[in-house]
Amino acid sequence: MTTSVNNNVANTATGTTASTASAASSALGNTMDQADFLKLLTTQLQAQDPTNPMDNSQFVSQLAQFSQLASMQDLNTSVNNLSTQITSALQSSQVLGSVGLVGRHVLVPSASLSYAGSAVSGAVGVTNTAADVQLVVKDGSGKVVRTLDLGAQQSGLASFSWDGTDDSGNPVPAGDYSITAADQGGAALSTYADGTVSGVGYGGSDVGTYVQVSGVGGVPLSAIAQIN
Repeated sequence: MTTSVNNNVANTATGTTASTASAASSALGNTMDQADFLKLLTTQLQAQDPTNPMDNSQFVSQLAQFSQLASMQDLNTSVNNLSTQITSALQSSQVLGSVGLVGRHVLVPSASLSYAGSAVSGAVGVTNTAADVQLVVKDGSGKVVRTLDLGAQQSGLASFSWDGTDDSGNPVPAGDYSITAADQGGAALSTYADGTVSGVGYGGSDVGTYVQVSGVGGVPLSAIAQIN
């Protein structure tokens, strides 16, 4: 009789242990939340050995862990909500703070100039003092129409202006023209176009606040090199 009872207890313990393992595996398969923790604790209570029940101190300890988990999850939710609110407020503040740029001239990175019949201007980014800086203007077919010699330049932004004529002094048709710049050693330099800010907006988390610049289009606020 004793052997039979022991076998039954052993079989029950084996089955309930498997059930507990299954519940644990299910709960730990994803991120554990309050419901998973409670399910795991309940299953553990149901699966305990009747001849050796869970110690009271262990039960209290697990309840304390459950309470701590719930508090941490509530805190995490609150922090995430606060972070979203702060981000939204900062975005709105940045857009509103940039409204003052509307109507102002800015220099923004650009590899082209939009010529509409009147002189266009921009700048060349000189990284080190250069003995000579040249700006080359090309048409849509890649033909050089004008080469501007800016001479010796200190490190910084070297301004230029193009009147819309070719190297022979003949006017060119309106349109978009590519620009490249280099120093006396042939090292490429960055180019910028001058345009008027006509609007400010928010382009999502990838773009952030942007400004609409005439002749260039939408440009991230952080890309503005100079405000005139």
